Amino acid sequence: MLGFLVKFYKKTNHKFFSKDKHFAERLHHLIGFTPSNIYIFKLAFYHKSTLNNFPNDTNGLYQSNERLEYLGDALLSFVVGEYLFKKYPSANEGFLTKMRSKIVKRKMLNYIAEQMGLDHLMMEFNQTAISQSMLGNALEALVGAIYIERGFEFTKHFILSAILKKFINMDQLEEFDDNYKSQLLEWCQKHSREIDFKVLSKYKVDKRDRFKVGVYIDGQEISSAEDYNKKSAEQFASELAIQHLGVKEDSDKD
Repeated sequence: MLGFLVKFYKKTNHKFFSKDKHFAERLHHLIGFTPSNIYIFKLAFYHKSTLNNFPNDTNGLYQSNERLEYLGDALLSFVVGEYLFKKYPSANEGFLTKMRSKIVKRKMLNYIAEQMGLDHLMMEFNQTAISQSMLGNALEALVGAIYIERGFEFTKHFILSAILKKFINMDQLEEFDDNYKSQLLEWCQKHSREIDFKVLSKYKVDKRDRFKVGVYIDGQEISSAEDYNKKSAEQFASELAIQHLGVKEDSDKD
């Protein structure tokens, strides 16, 4: 009986380490090193809405990637802010703030995370549909995990080399404005139109809130869109409204 238990333990333990080894190899390709604390990196890809239960660490500190996301968000904001401060020595505070917002905003982080292939890693640890917003959260959590494992200087280098310089064209970003809600509000103000954003519905999808938001101009519904985040839904609905109203074409004529 004892011999059977020893063989069973070795067999199951080998499978456990074999799975972790595969994950560690994929991480090494992504972040440039093999982490010693594999748990913290698994956690970076675990979203709170998943159906399976991710085990706590020995201190019971973590249950999802939200804490790591919080840490990564702060690191990204600081490193990007410092980078822009040095890159544009003559730029004013308003320009720097707008550029930083374009880089660290959810839509941009979602895009970068998808390009990095984080969606494939997330599918290993979540029994739920992987949304775009979850990808950006995972990228922030990954940055937080890297900081815990390797410290600030390595994390700063990773952000600059593996994110900013690899996926962002600063020249194009300077000219690009994807704040569709702001564009729509300015257009309505210019043309003396009344605008309102209404939450048409709110419901659960995979234990997560999902919002449907409508854009109303002069009391008439112009467009509507859905997302897991209310602000994102407003942006998507505003983009559709801009297309419907020909706002950009109208601005070009001016």
